[in-house]
Amino acid sequence: MYRILTIGREYGSGGGPVGELVAKQMGWQLLDEAIVQKVAERAAVHPGVASRLDECLDSWLHRLTKRTFGRGVFEGAAPVALADMFDADAMAGLSRRLIEEAADIGNCVIVGRGAQCILQHRSDAFHVFVYAPLEERIRRVRETLGDELATAEHVEEMDRKRNAYIQHHFGANWRDPHLYHAMLCGACGDEAVALSIRALMGVAKSTNA
Repeated sequence: MYRILTIGREYGSGGGPVGELVAKQMGWQLLDEAIVQKVAERAAVHPGVASRLDECLDSWLHRLTKRTFGRGVFEGAAPVALADMFDADAMAGLSRRLIEEAADIGNCVIVGRGAQCILQHRSDAFHVFVYAPLEERIRRVRETLGDELATAEHVEEMDRKRNAYIQHHFGANWRDPHLYHAMLCGACGDEAVALSIRALMGVAKSTNA
């Protein structure tokens, strides 16, 4: 029986709203923005800081500096706790811990953050990827964020960042179909995609019973 749903998504494809809808329909907990809030609480940082680092990578220079100071190369230098600073790696690590804890409890929908990779070994997790044509994604971004960000360049850049996040932390291709039980087009509409997910989970449950 499936107790967990993970949703990977292209930027602007509707994966977030679909996850929210499925969680509401099934009476499950939604972990999307809630992950940001929970990580901020645990790390004692402002939610805005956690949000800025969510599903991102630290710069090459930051990683080099952190690694250098973390290894104690500069002996005698004033202590700089760069290795303990809250950065994108720390955000990813705490997000992973929250995802694993939520999966143990079950009855949850987890959007993004590499949950499809983190929980790939779990037989009670169902993994979905939501995609959509570029024009549809631009339209959705315009409706939610306005004209300024509703450009092909912005949408494609956000996709590159999400793919880089998965590649860096999990060594996987974000769009690899082998990571998912189903890949669904968000252009079909949130209700249709949510219904398809629930139907697929139900069919899979009875097949695996």
